[in-house]
Amino acid sequence: MTKHLLRLVWNRKRSNFLITVEIVLSFLVLFLVMSLAVSYGRNYVQPLGFQYDQVWRVDVGMGVEGDDEWTPEMKATSDQVLLALKAYDQIEAVAGVQVAPFSIGGIRSNMHTNGRDIEHDANEVTDDFATVMHIDLIRGRWFQRDDDAAGFEPVVINQRMARALFGDAEPIGQDLGPWREDGLARRVVGVVSEYREDGLFQAPDNYLFYRKKTGTAKDRPPQSFVIRLRPGTPAAFEAELQEKLGAVARGWTFDIQSLEAAKEQTERMIIQPVVIAGLVAGFLILMVGLGLTGVLWQNVTQRTGEIGLRRANGATARGVCLQILGELTLVTTAGLAIGSAIVIQLFVIGASSWIDRKVFAGSLAASIALIYLLTILCGLYPSLLATRIHPAEALHYE
Repeated sequence: MTKHLLRLVWNRKRSNFLITVEIVLSFLVLFLVMSLAVSYGRNYVQPLGFQYDQVWRVDVGMGVEGDDEWTPEMKATSDQVLLALKAYDQIEAVAGVQVAPFSIGGIRSNMHTNGRDIEHDANEVTDDFATVMHIDLIRGRWFQRDDDAAGFEPVVINQRMARALFGDAEPIGQDLGPWREDGLARRVVGVVSEYREDGLFQAPDNYLFYRKKTGTAKDRPPQSFVIRLRPGTPAAFEAELQEKLGAVARGWTFDIQSLEAAKEQTERMIIQPVVIAGLVAGFLILMVGLGLTGVLWQNVTQRTGEIGLRRANGATARGVCLQILGELTLVTTAGLAIGSAIVIQLFVIGASSWIDRKVFAGSLAASIALIYLLTILCGLYPSLLATRIHPAEALHYE
């Protein structure tokens, strides 16, 4: 039976080729949307690692183009801004940070230690950052003033990075090698459960915090400040804060935004392309479905004589229906084989490394199942039409 179906498919190779191309394109678009949706959905339910309610971010514009273009005077002014923020009764805690939460993009680095190359995100923060963001510290401690006199550079890493670097060994007290030109070794003093600065759609990754000192020109000024407001602080406080900061740092600009608003803005930026891709995929699949139905309908009409003769030779209506669906299944299988080979090859060479194996396998299986379901649904009505062809029609068909 399969050999006979293959022969029938090959005899109509031109029309079947077009159907195969449509199936391959639909599968690729569907797999992309499916993998993004599954990845984002899986990330969304995982812990964020910090609390953003009642927290504002104050992005600072110092009038320089790069992060490293700063002077000791700028650092002193930045410290004055920090002191001015701490003086407000409405502010419960304040900290400086190089990359504020929900900024989209940050510091990506590579570390070679213990014979391993570990990629990770990094950030520079002042001592009160954990207090402002309510970060979940699960081992060791956070940065403190006593670290000024330490003979090493204290760092805090997340649990994922601790496992990547040290496995099941104790990470506290481990040295990671020098960071600055002074040659001081980086030493792990604390481990946090998680920290995803770009929000809930960001995949959990390795993360490392450096300590940003105040009262010294050694460290670059923070690019942003995060402040935790006391409950009941009115929105009008923002205007007062803008005026005060403008007086402390003349010529600088300050963009104040709540982290809740920044989170919504970030999520819209991330999810909009997925929604657009989903609409494109839905439209493409709809067009493919209509095209399949039309092509199959035309094939059934053109094969009236063939199908009538089969019925005259004793073929049942069920047999004719299964023949039409069987031919369509073979064509679909060929298209899915090509599409699957493409996405698997991309995954092997690392072009789709942004999704892990489980998401890749699940998205691949779901996409294949949906394409099979689509083609079978599109082939049901034309195959039912084929069963209604009476043997006598074959005698009158030219």
